Amino acid sequence: MAHSFHISPTNRHLKWSQSLTPALTVPSGAEVTFDLLDGGHNQIRPDNEVTALRDFDFSMTDPAFGPVYVEGAEPGDVLRVDFLDLRPGAYGWTALLPGFGLLADDPEFAAATPQLKIWDLTEAGTVARPRGSSKKRLAVLKPGVAVPIRPFLGVCGVAPAQAGAELSTIPPYAGSGGNMDCRDLSTVGATLYLPVNVPGALFSCGDGHAAQGDGEVCGTAIETPMTARLRLTVEKAAEREARGWRDGRGLGCPHYVTAPKGREEIEDEVESDKGEYAALGIHEDIREASKMAVRGVIDWLESEKGLSRVEGYMLCSVASKLRMSEVVDMPNYAVSCALPLSVFLD
Repeated sequence: MAHSFHISPTNRHLKWSQSLTPALTVPSGAEVTFDLLDGGHNQIRPDNEVTALRDFDFSMTDPAFGPVYVEGAEPGDVLRVDFLDLRPGAYGWTALLPGFGLLADDPEFAAATPQLKIWDLTEAGTVARPRGSSKKRLAVLKPGVAVPIRPFLGVCGVAPAQAGAELSTIPPYAGSGGNMDCRDLSTVGATLYLPVNVPGALFSCGDGHAAQGDGEVCGTAIETPMTARLRLTVEKAAEREARGWRDGRGLGCPHYVTAPKGREEIEDEVESDKGEYAALGIHEDIREASKMAVRGVIDWLESEKGLSRVEGYMLCSVASKLRMSEVVDMPNYAVSCALPLSVFLD
């Protein structure tokens, strides 16, 4: 079905609720384009770089755009979301804000003044991969340091199951999605499955990212306005039962299938792979283990690569892989923070 439905930037909300009035009603299988403000509500732009953080209003963050009522969706069904096209804006930004991020309570960052990096995402402002056949561009942190542009949506969700509830768009929710910030979940070619809690599902999305590392550790990715094209399809409970899902049950949490890699992308990754540098945090508290791992990579970036602590923190936020590497040997957990060495262009 050719897309003929559109959600504009004016169709936005800052709460998930069953009571939201649909901005659009579409049949199952429809393609919908979304013109999205960034996760900061477009409060940070190249034209206001000097004053943007001073005037930043946190109450406006993580707007969701919609909602879209999908005909035929009923509680117990599943909404399938296929990501067909994602186009970042001409710029992006990454910010270090006191009191926000994984290391917010570390003295060196808690006392720091707000820091802002504006990324030029135009062809003129990006660089080509030094090796490989891919035509994808790299966003430049500083000369010699750049990260692949890999667009995805941080926010994808449906109305919650709780009648009368008005839930913030800032955190994610097991029963309805939301601000999941999972960099593999919503790239072009991926598929997301969400539980349906109310008639029509009431789907919304937002929070475009040009790139992000696992964990989004400093609190922001490369935030950017985005144009997205998605396909919304209802999978009925009876259809799922026929495929083997017990009692046709819906989902207890979001599921997703990652985008398959094409031959060119696989060849490019092999040719450009330079390995990773990683630190392994080990602690009885998973959050503390994560902090230890991130601090370790920041230490290395400062000592061996000459980045400032803030630059290192931002680079981890937009490019590193933060993973639970070992969880069975209690009382301690092991969390790794791995940075691809391909971000260094020399």
